[in-house]
Amino acid sequence: MLVDFNSIKEITVPGMNNGTGTMTAKMYMEEQGKIIPCAIHVGGSIGLHKHETSDDINYVVSGTGKAICDGKEELLNAGTCHICKKGSKHSIINTGNEDLILLTVVVER
Repeated sequence: MLVDFNSIKEITVPGMNNGTGTMTAKMYMEEQGKIIPCAIHVGGSIGLHKHETSDDINYVVSGTGKAICDGKEELLNAGTCHICKKGSKHSIINTGNEDLILLTVVVER
């Protein structure tokens, strides 16, 4: 199966999960999960939310930020990967001067 992100429309999401600022994303979604290349723009964040039915895997392509998962802070930079396991709560914050570019994979289980 091939997913062509060149043919998926990019959307702008203000205040994702009651976060700050905006993010842009191309979302591929199906029953088993999602694949989401996205950018949290400077000053933006994804607000605290719980993953009731899925694991959320966030690979950092570029930029800097932090994730807070179940109260524990993790520093994010290119080449790191933050995983929020099913049942956990997390938020992701862009702390840098450039977009925080992520490849997010949500796996339903």
